[in-house]
Amino acid sequence: LMTDTILEIKNLKKSYGKNEVLKDISLSVKKGEVISIIGSSGSGKSTFLRSINLLESPSGGEILYHGDNVLEKGYDLTTYRERLGMVFQSFNLFENLNVLENAIVAQTTVLKRDRKEAESIAKANLEKVGMGEQYWKAKPKQLSGGQKQRVAIASAIASERPVILFDEPTSGLDPVSRDELLQILSEYIEDGEHSVLFSTHITGDLERAADYITYISYGELFFTGSKDEFVDMFRIVKGGMDELSADLQAKAVGVRTFPTGFEALVKTEDIGSFTALDIEPATIDEIVVFTSKKGEDYE
Repeated sequence: LMTDTILEIKNLKKSYGKNEVLKDISLSVKKGEVISIIGSSGSGKSTFLRSINLLESPSGGEILYHGDNVLEKGYDLTTYRERLGMVFQSFNLFENLNVLENAIVAQTTVLKRDRKEAESIAKANLEKVGMGEQYWKAKPKQLSGGQKQRVAIASAIASERPVILFDEPTSGLDPVSRDELLQILSEYIEDGEHSVLFSTHITGDLERAADYITYISYGELFFTGSKDEFVDMFRIVKGGMDELSADLQAKAVGVRTFPTGFEALVKTEDIGSFTALDIEPATIDEIVVFTSKKGEDYE
């Protein structure tokens, strides 16, 4: 195991009764990486993050933190949980505490910082996410969804945990706020000591922030690796309906037809037979749409 690997997930499974939500998902997290978990709605992204953080009990597999399996009997889970921050879609702020107090809690309880130091760090991080002094005394119920999201993020970053898990961190934010948040995540890993895992359905976020992608489709691991490698795996082939051969249909991952013609997602390694057709690079969006829909979903 390489020393810069913080977290290694091996063959993680999660079932609710007979319903298998996650099937053998594996992922390695090294220091200084931003990894995005992608997949269509209901693919298992949130369950995967919650299982890593042990808010859900995995049904099988291993979670290794610095080489130690945290699922083994006798492992001190308190320490593990203290090392992982998580920002939920529901924000999980303390309703009885104001904004500043919410951003201090993890520092004083987890990191045992004294109040004065914690307050100074919290203020700096709140300023960074656009929640300046005028908001510090507000309670969560006085804030919009986007503002709550910013407070939760400021709190997580202020606690300086080695790994932070974000469940859809940019949902509910306008484009400018999204861009600012992704910049903050990039800065968080700059020292090479911290890592970020975030789930998203907004592929623009990946282009902006993620180095690596883990793509979960129907609870199964479709791909994990570098973003560039993922995009290089596929091409889009376009042509008229008379050019949609049986061979192309057989090799295509997915095909969409229109009155004017078709477009198909084809693995780059299979593209050789179709060089007479119009071939274009595939976007992350296109790969996800084609691979997360079954053939019968296409009209």
